[in-house]
Amino acid sequence: MSTYTNLPAPSPEQGLNRYLQEIRKFPLLEPEEEYMLAKRWVDHQDANAAHQMVTSHLRLAAKIAMGYRGYGLPQAEVISEANVGLMQAVKRFDPEKGFRLATYAMWWIRASIQEYILRSWSLVKLGTTSAQKKLFFNLRKAKAKVGALEEGDLRPENVAQIAKDLSVTEEEVIDMNRRLSGSDASLNATVGSDGDSVTQWQDWLEDEDSDQAGAYEAQDELHARREMLTEAMAVLNDREKDILMQRRLAEDPVTLEELSESYGVSRERIRQIEVRAFEKIQEKMRELAKRKGMAVPA
Repeated sequence: MSTYTNLPAPSPEQGLNRYLQEIRKFPLLEPEEEYMLAKRWVDHQDANAAHQMVTSHLRLAAKIAMGYRGYGLPQAEVISEANVGLMQAVKRFDPEKGFRLATYAMWWIRASIQEYILRSWSLVKLGTTSAQKKLFFNLRKAKAKVGALEEGDLRPENVAQIAKDLSVTEEEVIDMNRRLSGSDASLNATVGSDGDSVTQWQDWLEDEDSDQAGAYEAQDELHARREMLTEAMAVLNDREKDILMQRRLAEDPVTLEELSESYGVSRERIRQIEVRAFEKIQEKMRELAKRKGMAVPA
């Protein structure tokens, strides 16, 4: 919706706290006021009315976005995606249904954030089965429920409980936990959350029941996907490759502003190059995954 070009935008340059302070300046709407603004938008496409509905709910979008920290993605971009979902909600909101915009917008905000996270992670770390998606967005909560938020592999009893709670296999729980952790934990790592315990992960394994083949298969799949990514990068020119790596694959992503200064072009042009490069990589990854008989990335 082009009418929102003057919305405050979160960015690494300004800092999250400053952005949160800015959006607190927008007043919350009373039910009657919200209804009238929504009617003006629906009946007359009043851009100012839509703008007021969006700005009054920016705090809601930011609050929901903050709940998705821990996925290794820039928080400013997660908030921006939340705002995209909010704008879609305002665009489709029907005030005659009898509920508040906030109730309706929550779904659109979460959907937009989750789509962004899945889109960003699917390159290397995530397949696209329904079980993987379910695990991706529920594993951290399930780990908290059983008191297993420490890094590294889960205890066998925790794996069993989480698999039961989420109706997935234990192998899927182990695999997703390792993917979200970023690397496979050593079998010699201590199980104790404070690191003082002499008990090691390998001490919990029973030889007669161990599935070493399954563990190696998970490792092999992750290795294969990384090799696919390396091969797929060959479809990019040097500028596309540099921008994509600095924006999507770096531990500390570079800002659009920094890249625009480096390349002597606008921030919008850098964003366009990044998006196009990402699309080219996705297309190549799908082709390679299909050829290798693997789950095709989204």
